[in-house]
Amino acid sequence: MSLKEINGKHTPMMQQYLRIKAEHPEMLVFYRMGDFYELFYDDARKAARLLDITLTARGQSAGEPIPMAGVPFHAAESYLAKLVKLGESVAIAEQIGDPAKAKGPVERKVVRIITPGTVTDEALLNERQDNLLCAVHRLDNQFGLATLDLSAGRITVMEVDAVETVKDELERLKPAELLLSEALARLLKLEERYAVRQQPPWYFEQDTATRLLTEQTGTQDLQGFGCETMSSAVCAAGCLLQYALDTQRANLPHIHSIRVERHEDSVVLDAASRRNLELEANLMGGRDNTLLDVLDCSTTAMGSRLLRRWLNRPLRDRNLLNNRLQAVETLLENQRFDPPREVLRGISDIERILARIGLKSARPRDLAQLRDTLALLPEVRASVAQLDSPLLQETLTRLGDYPELSQLLQRAVIDNPPVVIRDGGVIAPGYDPELDELRGLSDNAGQFLIDLEARERERSGIATLKVAYNRVHGYYIEVSKSQSDKVPADYVRRQTLKGVERYITPELKGFEDKVLSAKERALAREKALYDQLLEDLIPHLGALQTSAAALAELDVLANLAERADSLNLSKPELIEQPCLEIHGGRHPVVEQNLEAPFVPNDTHLDPQRRMLIITGPNMGGKSTYMRQTALITLLAHIGSYVPAQRAVIGPIDRIFTRIGASDDLAGGRSTFMVEMTETANILHNASAQSLILMDEIGRGTSTFDGLSLAWACAEYLADKVGAFTLFATHYFELTTLPEHHDNVVNVHLDAVEHDDSIVFMHAVKEGPANQSYGLQVAALAGVPRPVIEAAKARLMQLEDSTVNTAPVNARPEPQLGLFETRPHPVADKLTEIDPDNLTPRQALEALYQLKQLI
Repeated sequence: MSLKEINGKHTPMMQQYLRIKAEHPEMLVFYRMGDFYELFYDDARKAARLLDITLTARGQSAGEPIPMAGVPFHAAESYLAKLVKLGESVAIAEQIGDPAKAKGPVERKVVRIITPGTVTDEALLNERQDNLLCAVHRLDNQFGLATLDLSAGRITVMEVDAVETVKDELERLKPAELLLSEALARLLKLEERYAVRQQPPWYFEQDTATRLLTEQTGTQDLQGFGCETMSSAVCAAGCLLQYALDTQRANLPHIHSIRVERHEDSVVLDAASRRNLELEANLMGGRDNTLLDVLDCSTTAMGSRLLRRWLNRPLRDRNLLNNRLQAVETLLENQRFDPPREVLRGISDIERILARIGLKSARPRDLAQLRDTLALLPEVRASVAQLDSPLLQETLTRLGDYPELSQLLQRAVIDNPPVVIRDGGVIAPGYDPELDELRGLSDNAGQFLIDLEARERERSGIATLKVAYNRVHGYYIEVSKSQSDKVPADYVRRQTLKGVERYITPELKGFEDKVLSAKERALAREKALYDQLLEDLIPHLGALQTSAAALAELDVLANLAERADSLNLSKPELIEQPCLEIHGGRHPVVEQNLEAPFVPNDTHLDPQRRMLIITGPNMGGKSTYMRQTALITLLAHIGSYVPAQRAVIGPIDRIFTRIGASDDLAGGRSTFMVEMTETANILHNASAQSLILMDEIGRGTSTFDGLSLAWACAEYLADKVGAFTLFATHYFELTTLPEHHDNVVNVHLDAVEHDDSIVFMHAVKEGPANQSYGLQVAALAGVPRPVIEAAKARLMQLEDSTVNTAPVNARPEPQLGLFETRPHPVADKLTEIDPDNLTPRQALEALYQLKQLI
């Protein structure tokens, strides 16, 4: 609708609203009217549906009823939080004019735009998860990725060279909002997974981006950040910054640095591997029974977010990792992690508080929490000051000390301030003499009137004289008409009533002027003092953010030490030679959900033993064994202790997994197509330093197709790639691979039959399994007995047919019968036990295993 049409058809107020809406067509406009934010027309219909609020109508404009919905101003945060979670953006239009002076509608303008990637309000954020705004730009053959965590003040940039790598990185980052050019949006097709906002091409212009970034960081160029040659990433970062400035309508003083990440510095996990390993989300999308769920007992929200970043980006820098491991080891000695964790419990989320201070949206309780945190810094320092760890001591150096700021906030803010500054009562008494005087006028008005009444009675000789107040006439002196001849000459008649006269005096008039404006002036003075307090804190934001990062790192290290102590973890050895040697490895998540002790297993891979062909029954533990190997490797590469008796780990550049069955119906891909796509990714991108988990390749097609594919993939990995590979399969034909490849070895998950059931031992042993136990597992699952018997008969026919027609060297061994007589598994287990060489813990574990077998 044109401006002329708006002005010609609608009421003045709706003209104002429609002008604002025209500037923000893709957003919901919250239009402030008194104590409500109102939405009109399509915005009202949409909000009513999304927020489950009432859709009404307000009069008419342009001859039509106006659809309207509204939310209370004081409860807006909860509604905004819901909209942000749904991926919506909201423009907040506030009254900025004076209603008393306005001719027509009070002037309004958009003071803030709330989008999923730029929210900073505490109520709208998940405190234990980063809230990232991300931009991607392609220049020549490079893709630049930039992320901005506005709630923490961090810009990070990276360059990659392939579309799939971009998608893998986005899976790692999980941005709340994604900025793309129109052309790149068509190429990546990410609208279904992320809140994509298409931006005009000039937002990604390199010269403009460089100028914006240098102005923001206060530098002459970008060389000091190491990104001056990363053209595509700089363009993406410039787009991010421009978008943040547009939405916040304010300066961003808490953003003053750019951090460069390089793809090759981390142990890379693709999107499928992250999902399969359930690092922070299980296969159903929840957090329960994930690695993060088990590992995260951080005492601060900042520490929890940092741990999540470490888990999602394991590193290859062995010096850094060994420093972290040494710090954890130091904290573990005599449980020295307890004192810092106890102090850290009192630390607030100052990282996000500092961002709100920079945006001048900090609330009084933010300042109180910052004050209390600064007061605790000496205790934090003392809790680790004597520990002999280079990383811990370096963390203390970054921690800083701020006695002057701490004293300023203690003097300025009361102990328990209200939620908002709007109603005052935030600035402490004694901080500002003018404010104290204004407050004194309001607080002491009653006493002044009592004293004035006593003085005037004595001066006039009128014993019944009263000093009073009402909202209409203000303060007055009331005298009965019979005593009016005694009033002093300086009394001025204000009102005549039946039986009484009301007067005002110069003294009372002066007091009235002072008192009636004192509260308003006190609120204005307090707001000015509060704004100045925020201004005084802004120059210290950089140093305080460094302190926040140090507190988060100390929290993560202390958390890792506590987890190592509670979960019986051990320190891994990181070496330069190719090796993956794990003794007594356990799955850190599965172990926490078992009533019986977890059965630990060994993994041994080296240059002469690069591939394990893993066979054994379904439900026997193949998948758990493979995943635990990957998780132990990953934990070592964040600097954590690992669930194993001993782990020696050589260089690892990537972790790949091809586990589980899933389809992509929306993308038109079957389960088998997804399986083959993930397999192709591994075969193309794995190197000799990669760790690969391959589970049941080829099961989605016919037996011979599947077997042929599995065989060819295993051979390619063994001969061409040479990666450390765990290759689980139900094709027993693959167990002959070690006869043709020196670097391939058979192992199997043990199981035994007893009576008419199967017992899973969950123990990894050398050599191939002798059968798959498919019929036994089916019976265990409750498949009807007639079906089991029919399957058994058919199996015998197939085995006979295969034996009669196949070449001698290719005939599989016939599957053993379900009820073939075997020794009792308890007896088998007892013969393996040497009681004289068992520790008490091993004896207890053996007892649990025997009980499980029975």
